[in-house]
Amino acid sequence: MSQTVAPGKIVGIYYTLKDGAGNVLDTNRKGGKPLAYLHGKSTLLPAVEEGLHGKAKNDFVQLTLPPEKGYGVRRDDLIRQVERKLFPPGQELAPGMRMNRRLQDGRVAGAIILAVGDEQVTVDENHPLAGIELHFEITVCGVRDATSEEVAHGHAHGVGGHQH
Repeated sequence: MSQTVAPGKIVGIYYTLKDGAGNVLDTNRKGGKPLAYLHGKSTLLPAVEEGLHGKAKNDFVQLTLPPEKGYGVRRDDLIRQVERKLFPPGQELAPGMRMNRRLQDGRVAGAIILAVGDEQVTVDENHPLAGIELHFEITVCGVRDATSEEVAHGHAHGVGGHQH
């Protein structure tokens, strides 16, 4: 009996993600292992999980997500000036570097450094894929029931059990 993608299932997928011009942004098809995830736990973008719901092993799915259903639209208010003194003394900073910083509420925000001055550092906290139409090509390569441990932990475990 073939299982279908539904909440509480561990799903294995091969995927390719492209932008609107057809450039490959990410893939696990070239010698990679399938991505295994616990469906219904928002591990993937909600629109991707929705597109996979009800599919079975060997199903092929193509999804096009506008920025609003992907990583959001680019927001100018997420380009910020941060005081240089907030970075560790002597830390080398350069445009294009990726960094994480802790927000006041304790969450971690990723950012890309756009410019470095003596007093200020300009950072962009938009997700790198914000503002981009995303094109997914996904093959479901397996569906199984999640173990009680996987459900309790909220994610898939590797072959043989807990591997993190």
